[in-house]
Amino acid sequence: MPAAELLRPLDGTDPAGPDDARLIGLDPAPSVGILRALRVTLHVGFAALLGVAVLRLLVTGEPLRYVWAGTALVLAGMYLTGTILEKRFAARGTGFDPRRYGVLWLVLVTALWAVLLVGSADFAWLAFPFFFLHLHLLPRRVALLTIALMTAAVIAAQWAASGLTVPPLAVVLGPLLGAAFSVVTGLAYLALYREAENQRHAADELRRTRAELAASQHDAGVLAERERLAREIHDTLAQGLSSIVLVARAAEKSLADGDTATAAARFTLVEQTASENLAEARNFVRGLSSPHLHESSLVESLRRLCEGTETSAAIRGSGLRCRFELDGDPVELPQPHRVTLLRAAQASLANVRDHANAGNAVVTIAFLGSEVTMDIYDDGLGFDPAGWAAQSYARTDGSGFGITSVQERVAALNGSLDIESAPGEGTVVAIRLPLDDVPGREEY
Repeated sequence: MPAAELLRPLDGTDPAGPDDARLIGLDPAPSVGILRALRVTLHVGFAALLGVAVLRLLVTGEPLRYVWAGTALVLAGMYLTGTILEKRFAARGTGFDPRRYGVLWLVLVTALWAVLLVGSADFAWLAFPFFFLHLHLLPRRVALLTIALMTAAVIAAQWAASGLTVPPLAVVLGPLLGAAFSVVTGLAYLALYREAENQRHAADELRRTRAELAASQHDAGVLAERERLAREIHDTLAQGLSSIVLVARAAEKSLADGDTATAAARFTLVEQTASENLAEARNFVRGLSSPHLHESSLVESLRRLCEGTETSAAIRGSGLRCRFELDGDPVELPQPHRVTLLRAAQASLANVRDHANAGNAVVTIAFLGSEVTMDIYDDGLGFDPAGWAAQSYARTDGSGFGITSVQERVAALNGSLDIESAPGEGTVVAIRLPLDDVPGREEY
């Protein structure tokens, strides 16, 4: 009960670890050590004083010595029971909570002490451990009043035992000084206890905040991963599957018209596109980067992309011409830069091929020392960039995500993306990626 409750967070594993406390500017180690020492001193002092009193009682030949000894054992048992019950509750945090009966327990053990004091003045010194308990379990003013009454009882018992008409000075000063020392020590004891409790609560709050932060970071990570997968799927598999559907329909039309040569060429393109999509799907498992970039450089991948776009458009019956241009000496780029530029070119050329009705498209990449830029131009129908975003997010079929995906990729690398277009005037998609923070750039 009281003694254990006074040091409740110290009786088991301290829930506020030293690392948590230091993170909030608190180190519980000093107060924990002092409180533990005081707790041990309190228990040992009570047991020692009670044992000495019982031994002196037994050797004096007092007629009722065995009655008082039995009463002392009852007091020891009640003190020990309350302490053990509280210690178990403090360690487990569940089950029977004896703290609600703390005041009743204090009244009973104090009453037993008062009975023993009537029987022998040797029990008077047990008052000093009780002073600590009264200061802890009772309101301060009430505790000071009960301590004063107990001190008066000790003086009276010592005076009666002395057999003198006038109490000796030592009989009066001893208990008074002892009570004053106990009060000062007990108040310091309580201050340390409150400090330890505040540290424990602060560490609990820190731990709770950490858990909430970890949960929010996990949720943010899940959302970011979903967005990343959505970009990858749109820029690779979705575009490839869309191309397969369109080319397959064109092949069916060629077969219906009896043009088997064109149908065969279109089915060949279907097979080629399906193979590339299969490679992309397998690549998701390996690391979500483009297989084209493992087979060749970014420049070669862009050049082949332009050739493939032109071939695909021709098989569909479109006269789109796609040209690749290189400005400056190419340098080796980090994988995120290479993937971003390739995906941007794939998404932009897919839009040109499927929607722009353009006759020409040009992909230009320029290595300018501190940055790399890429422009995708077409002379197609164009559109209104101001109304594009709202129209894209309003779609529910999963389309309209390409430029949004490119914007997110570019922003992740601290780059910029600009779109210049107008109805009937074609479109230019301009991308700039800084290279200032890219270490170890070497020429091809």
